[in-house]
Amino acid sequence: MADCIFCKIVRGEISSRKVHEDEHVFAFHDIRPLAPVHILIVPKAHVASLYDCDQSHEAALGRMLAVAGRLAREQGATDGFRTIINTGRVGRQEVYHVHVHIIGGPDVLPGMIVRK
Repeated sequence: MADCIFCKIVRGEISSRKVHEDEHVFAFHDIRPLAPVHILIVPKAHVASLYDCDQSHEAALGRMLAVAGRLAREQGATDGFRTIINTGRVGRQEVYHVHVHIIGGPDVLPGMIVRK
């Protein structure tokens, strides 16, 4: 998708602090980190949200999770991290290109969502 900021990052049209790239995914530091470790993992092929995923996206989605732990450790999240995929308006998705946030660091994560 020509106007997608993450597609532009994957294509190298917008610079990023890359931490990983392979045939399926691209991972880079978030430009507005919420914690000492905050990276994004995106599939190289554009897919707007998890709503739009199907079996054709299985390899990229699997790779996103398969590399998450290693990338988190390499970036300094050695005692745990949070994995977040925001989907749609209510899920607070801001960029409509599927992405996983890997967020961690020493004792910086807020509490979980409270059930009412």
